[in-house]
Amino acid sequence: MLDVNVQAQVRAYLEKIQQPIELIASLDDSDHARQISDLLDDLAGWSDKIRVRSDGQAVRRPSFAIARAGEAPRISFAGLPMGHEFTSLILALLQTGGHPPKAEASLIESIRAISGRFHFETYISLSCHNCPDVVQALNLMSTLNPNISHQMIDGALFQEEIDSRQIMGVPTVYLNGDHFGQGRMTVDEIVARIDSSAVEREAAKISAREPFDVLIVGGGPAGAAAAIYAARKGIRTGIVGERFGGQVLDTLAIENFISVKATDGPKLAAGLEEHVREYGVDIINLQRATSLKSAANGSLCEVGLASGATLRGKAVIIATGARWREMNVPGEKEYRNRGVAYCPHCDGPLFKGKRVAVIGGGNSGVEAAIDLAGIVGHVTLLEFDPKLRADAVLQNKLFSLPNVTVVTSALTTEVIGDGQKVGGLIYTDRTSGDSHRLELEGIFVQIGLLPNSEWLKDTLALSPRGEIEINARNETSLAGVFAAGDVTTVPYKQIVIAMGEGSKASLSAFDYLIRQ
Repeated sequence: MLDVNVQAQVRAYLEKIQQPIELIASLDDSDHARQISDLLDDLAGWSDKIRVRSDGQAVRRPSFAIARAGEAPRISFAGLPMGHEFTSLILALLQTGGHPPKAEASLIESIRAISGRFHFETYISLSCHNCPDVVQALNLMSTLNPNISHQMIDGALFQEEIDSRQIMGVPTVYLNGDHFGQGRMTVDEIVARIDSSAVEREAAKISAREPFDVLIVGGGPAGAAAAIYAARKGIRTGIVGERFGGQVLDTLAIENFISVKATDGPKLAAGLEEHVREYGVDIINLQRATSLKSAANGSLCEVGLASGATLRGKAVIIATGARWREMNVPGEKEYRNRGVAYCPHCDGPLFKGKRVAVIGGGNSGVEAAIDLAGIVGHVTLLEFDPKLRADAVLQNKLFSLPNVTVVTSALTTEVIGDGQKVGGLIYTDRTSGDSHRLELEGIFVQIGLLPNSEWLKDTLALSPRGEIEINARNETSLAGVFAAGDVTTVPYKQIVIAMGEGSKASLSAFDYLIRQ
């Protein structure tokens, strides 16, 4: 099942197991069950601390659980955890076997202090690059607290559950049988949601921080570059954001980052964070900025956070990036995550054999249509303009696919459904004015970006598109406040451009500080 090189790597990892563990299989007569059995036998053959049992009594089959010898299992996998989830399996083995997790001591303490009974279920697809973050977070919590348990469920393998629970996006998490959340979640976010006092404690810690020389708002490529350039000047630097990595975390293939032939978003985001931490930058994660006060009369800039905390800085760099643009038509919000989706890589496998539409004919839309065509029954791509805007090489690939229909000059006017899930959409032919109804089960929206600048509407000068207006030195309309990346008026929203702009904003902020 695994090639020789991967086997060697797994053997090396399994040597770190400190305590005996059991793999408890609950199998049936399916091909997946046989593959799971083979994988478990291989793992047991590679470590003398792993024992396999096939007498599991789990309701979901095929599945297997992981437990320390003599203890009840708290982590299980319903399905074969390969693809993006293979790392989740290896980490679960190591952590259950006593290998210390890579987590801050304060977080580990918070997890161990959680009281109550919590059983999580996470529905995933093996092609989803967001799912492992959630699976690994809940597995970690399960190893640290005996009151917490978690099961990963491969949605493609348990299609009846996907249909009965009307799951149309992954990862989807249930807690004690009730819907808990959907989409990427970090362990910090999950802990904060089930331990309300954690938010208050964290807000107090944040507000107690001393003022920064440079405070950066936003943890994407622009923010990371700004933080590194500031820290290298030897000044006190902090970076605060909702999630480190920003929109890069939602990007799968990256093939135009100069000197790196190919990478993916989560890998790049991890590299950014590692690089920033090397310079001792104070990273304040999972915090959304809600207000900004400029440094008037020599005072400090203040950034207010949704948690109630306040951070201060002599200079501030705003790099809050952008998010997916919505269609803003009736039915879109009602059917979000019930057929309306924004990540074809994550949610595409849930629409296997079904009819879907992709809204948008730029590179993102055409790439999404190409990817989905290999999974779904049929793809209809709708483009507002009279012709597609994607690169020629992508268009050539798209038009070569037999199960793709392209409709140009199409304005989507409504998402329709039965109240529970999407059943189709209505669009207008902009040439003839005729209205058309398209029957389908899924809609993937790929129509560009919106800047994350609403919180600055009455504070900074913004363009008609909501972008922060900056000059060549990344200065905004307020003294001591700079901006960089996709949230600004700089043309071409690209990772490499955002990094350059973040570096430039940091150098401008340093110049501002030494002149005060």
